[in-house]
Amino acid sequence: MGQLIIVRHGETEWSRARRHTGRTDLPLTARGEEQARALRAPLARRAIVRTLVSPAERARRTAELAGLPVDGPAGGVDADLWEWDYGGYEGITSARIREDRPGWYLWEDGVVPGDADHPGESVEQVGARADAVLARVRPLLDEGDVALVAHGHFLRVLTARWLGLEPALGRLFALQTGTLSELGTEHGRPVVSAWNIPPN
Repeated sequence: MGQLIIVRHGETEWSRARRHTGRTDLPLTARGEEQARALRAPLARRAIVRTLVSPAERARRTAELAGLPVDGPAGGVDADLWEWDYGGYEGITSARIREDRPGWYLWEDGVVPGDADHPGESVEQVGARADAVLARVRPLLDEGDVALVAHGHFLRVLTARWLGLEPALGRLFALQTGTLSELGTEHGRPVVSAWNIPPN
């Protein structure tokens, strides 16, 4: 059975500033492009049979620079890989939110509705999207490794669901930009094989 290779996209201006970036489609910074290129060598050593990528430009560009296919028979865009929709907290830092909501914590308190483009999602809704991705990916793992190129909070929720944990326990898996992680199995049970590894 193959491994599920988790790739968080490279740095953007908002990720550098720690602003919540859900559906806002930002490009990579120069450092983000460097991070993505540095992923090429470790990914080239893998037997990746399929790549699924978030529709966001930052994820697509990361995949391209890392040498992963974005379309064609070995690649594809999966709308369920979008980042958590942060609703009215889109573009705002946690520190700023806590000025109005002391003690606010995304994983417990969620988001408030935003505009039509950012209605917001609960962690359970993000978990349902992660479950849908995993249902599509699991059969592919019989053929080899599968790469997912997406976003920090979404991939943390997906990892929790891979392990059979509730979506909010994604809070346990901190994930930096431009990193690789691996989800696999041991004795037929899901495990985290490697986590949050910079390419160098």
